[in-house]
Amino acid sequence: MRQLSTQPRFDPSVLGRESPLDRVRHRSATALRTRHNASRPLSTPSPATSGTQVASTKQRTLSAAESRLVTELLADPIDYIDHPEYHLPGAAARIYAAAEITRPDVTWYHPLMDDFVASRDRTPRPAKSHSTVLLTGAQECILFMKYNFARFSMSEIQKSVASRALTASEARELLRWNSIAKQYREQLVETNLALVLAMARRVHLSDADFADLIGEGNMALMRSVDKFDCARGFKFSTYGCRAILKAFSRHGMKITTQRKRFGAEFDPLLERSNHIETVRATHERECASEVKHIVVANKAELSELEIQVLSHRFGLDVSAPVEFTVDARVSTVPAEPLTLEQVGQVIGVTKERVRQIQNKALEKIRSALAAANPTASNEMRAELRAREGRTSSLTN
Repeated sequence: MRQLSTQPRFDPSVLGRESPLDRVRHRSATALRTRHNASRPLSTPSPATSGTQVASTKQRTLSAAESRLVTELLADPIDYIDHPEYHLPGAAARIYAAAEITRPDVTWYHPLMDDFVASRDRTPRPAKSHSTVLLTGAQECILFMKYNFARFSMSEIQKSVASRALTASEARELLRWNSIAKQYREQLVETNLALVLAMARRVHLSDADFADLIGEGNMALMRSVDKFDCARGFKFSTYGCRAILKAFSRHGMKITTQRKRFGAEFDPLLERSNHIETVRATHERECASEVKHIVVANKAELSELEIQVLSHRFGLDVSAPVEFTVDARVSTVPAEPLTLEQVGQVIGVTKERVRQIQNKALEKIRSALAAANPTASNEMRAELRAREGRTSSLTN
């Protein structure tokens, strides 16, 4: 007997409306319908149509920008927070019958400009401005009900045109509800902007930039406005503050991960040019090489004792180890400079005598350098005179 397979077969119909494949199909179908509607007039007036009706028909024609906006609005499912009041007859009249709430003045909200504007150019703002709006729980509920009902109306229009073409009146209605939703969303965000600054002062992220922190907080605030359910009976600040703090925590974790991946940090010292230091080091090496050449080639007519003292004192590295015989003793040039007393013990004289020999040898080398390069010697003398003049003026 043949055994039947118990594995269920794949049914394409089980793909929900929220699946990625269905979203792509819905977006393509919406774009095709919009192009089809744009290629023909929205409505053809009859010969008996009056002049007023013809004018109203022309006014209902969508512009190119409005057509693109309608296409974008219908591309993805419109999300909203549902409420039982929305499904009752006459819901729009009851919801929008409430008095409008004054929008706050947000001209003071420039947290990112504090780093660039000088303190003398700032205008101090009082702690509590007269334009600040503090909403009660009932006022917040009114604003959120109006905002979500506008999105609910847009979603209903989107569902109604899922299987047919969009008419001009429906497109106008969709744009009108979108404008209303945008208006109330901006009002809710502007009213609660102070929450972002308050939460930013509570966190201590030394590695995070303040501008990035404020940006993350503003994005979290806008997401909170979209996801808040006023029917639960809580204030928006209870939900929004927690969402903003979570956004700051995720931002800190992201910075930590980036620092682990990329260990190098920005160092302002690396951006500064080291041309002056390079030129100075090159000049010092050239001068040292010239002095060494004078000592090794003995162009300054130095005695063996003077060469030995200079070699011991400054650790001059000649091309080959040179040995000098002084008082029947043999000494070799050391690898490191020695003090006057150590040189005196090596050659058998006092440290004062070593200092005299050293100064005499340096004077011979200075004269040899001046003879080899008169221009540099004159510049050096002028610089020394200038330094002596500044020193005497400071002393006086």
